[in-house]
Amino acid sequence: MKNILLLALLALSLSLHAQNEEVKVVNTTMTAPEFKFGYVSYSALIEAMPEYATAMRRYTELEEKYAAETKRVEDEFNAKYEAFLEGQRDFPTSILNKRQAELQEILEKNIAFKSESKRLLAEAKAELMKPIKEKLSKVLSTIGKEMGLAFVINTDNDACPYVDPQRGINVYDTAVRMLNQL
Repeated sequence: MKNILLLALLALSLSLHAQNEEVKVVNTTMTAPEFKFGYVSYSALIEAMPEYATAMRRYTELEEKYAAETKRVEDEFNAKYEAFLEGQRDFPTSILNKRQAELQEILEKNIAFKSESKRLLAEAKAELMKPIKEKLSKVLSTIGKEMGLAFVINTDNDACPYVDPQRGINVYDTAVRMLNQL
């Protein structure tokens, strides 16, 4: 207990002594090294790539196939539903229940198919875009290194509302030239 009390008193006296001492502050101005950075709209660059048009064409074809299949199963359901409505007054209870169960099953399968189609289309789009994004990332990395840039900012979605033109360099034209050379 005495040791703790002694330590507390010692710390207090040192603190008071430090407050009484005149502290000289040396005013040093430190300048941060100047650095440059690049900025570009990533989506504009992607859309400027010839591979993007090809990928979107393939995606649209796949999307149209899924849409055609969705339309086919909807038409099939509608035809069965109309036949059910026309004959429901004449059906015995067991046939009526069987047809209702069939329609419910078809409806559930159609909903599951639409959901699965959306998932598969999203996967297909990501897979089609993967090599395009990898190529663009390599080009932007090369530009950054060659121009001595600290980083390249993606200006999409208002992520960067202001860029100082004295420090930032728009790398769009350089990137397009490099992408067209590859």
